[in-house]
Amino acid sequence: MSGLGKKVVDVVFKASKNIDWEGMAKLLVSDEARKEFATLRRTFDEVNSTLQTKFSQEPEPIDWEYYRKGIGSRLVDMYKEAYESVEIPKFVDTVTPQYKPKFDALLIELKEAEEKSLKESERLEKEIAEVQELKQNISTMTADEYFEKHPELKKKFDDEIRNDY
Repeated sequence: MSGLGKKVVDVVFKASKNIDWEGMAKLLVSDEARKEFATLRRTFDEVNSTLQTKFSQEPEPIDWEYYRKGIGSRLVDMYKEAYESVEIPKFVDTVTPQYKPKFDALLIELKEAEEKSLKESERLEKEIAEVQELKQNISTMTADEYFEKHPELKKKFDDEIRNDY
C-alpha cells in the first residue's frame, strides 16, 4: 500500500475508536433522530470496513514473466515500462491550514458558550428549587417569613406605604 493510503486508513481507524456512539445516542430524543443516527453509524461502519479491508492491502505484484510467455517480451516490456513510470502524486493538504485557525477559534467559542450554559443551567436549577420550596410553603408562610427571604420586596412595599401609594 502506498504511504498515503496507509496514513488515511490509520487516521480513520483512530477516529473510529474515539467516537462515543453510545454517548451521542443518549442525547437523541425523537424516533426520527434515532433512525437517522442508526443510518449514520451503519454507513460509517461500512466505509470504515471498506477502508480497513480494501485499501489496507498491498496490491499483488504483477508476474511479468507469465505475460512474456503468452504475449511476447516486446509488448510486455513496453507495458512494464509504462506501469513503472506512472507516479501517483502525493496528496498535499492545502485546506486544513486555512481552516484550522477558524476551527480552533470556534472550539474556544464553543467552550465559552458551554461554560456560560452550564452556569445558566445551575442558576436556573437553583431558581427552580426555590420556586418549588416556595410553592410547598406558601400556604403556611407568613408575610414576615416571605419578606425575610425577599428583603428587596419588603423595602419596596415599605417605600410605597411611606409615600401613600
